[in-house]
Amino acid sequence: MKLLLSNTDYRFMMILWEKQPIASGTLAKLCQEQFGWKKSTTYTVIKRLIDKGFVKNEKTIVTALISKEDCQREEAQSFINRAFSGSLPDFLAAFFGNSTISEKEEAEIRDIIDNYTKKDAGSGNSGK
Repeated sequence: MKLLLSNTDYRFMMILWEKQPIASGTLAKLCQEQFGWKKSTTYTVIKRLIDKGFVKNEKTIVTALISKEDCQREEAQSFINRAFSGSLPDFLAAFFGNSTISEKEEAEIRDIIDNYTKKDAGSGNSGK
């Protein structure tokens, strides 16, 4: 399932991920406060996301069926594919540009890379 969301849907999901499970009426009030939406707009977004399989609404309680992390991962991969022809090194070079990173940031990045680097190519384990 493609987890790519429009900007409107993503903003809505940010509220849902933070507040879920949440009553649809309460969610409509939050969307009115944060986005200026009418109640009908919120219900239209909920319906659209139900149809896409991203949320459920049972007895007026709305819950996400996709995680924020999965959505962000797919959004990031889509961007790297589109803007950098899928090249993570090209993305990182552009992202860092002329900036520098702290030793702490470097260590965190190295830890992330180590966690996603295959430790034993023969076993198929990724070391996660």
